[in-house]
Amino acid sequence: MFIKIMIDLQIVTPEKMVVDLQADSVTVPTAKGEIGILPSHAPLISSLRAGVLSYKAGGSSEEMVVSGGFVEVSGNKVSILADVAENKDEIDVESAKAEKKEAGKLLGSWKGTEEEFELEVERLEKAQARLALASKN
Repeated sequence: MFIKIMIDLQIVTPEKMVVDLQADSVTVPTAKGEIGILPSHAPLISSLRAGVLSYKAGGSSEEMVVSGGFVEVSGNKVSILADVAENKDEIDVESAKAEKKEAGKLLGSWKGTEEEFELEVERLEKAQARLALASKN
């Protein structure tokens, strides 16, 4: 008999529980790059980078933009605590375009601190991720 091991996936923002389900796999944008997580993955804690998170569950694939926060993998549980988690239908494309333009302009003539620079880079990456997801069919 074959027993399929699943991943308990929870994605939480300060406002709400966004996802709470069993998944086959999860792909997460971390500070060190994108990682794929399958059942029995090694324990891990990492900060999130603004980008597109995807997961496969029940034969379908879902994607969302995440930004800020952390991912923890322990056993067959993946917990994502994100500042932002948006599905494709929640993305305001015009707002994302304006954010991208403004952040790009500020970064092009940067005069602030390194910490402020990193915040602007994250804002630009989040806007780019939002636009990339919104443009997918």
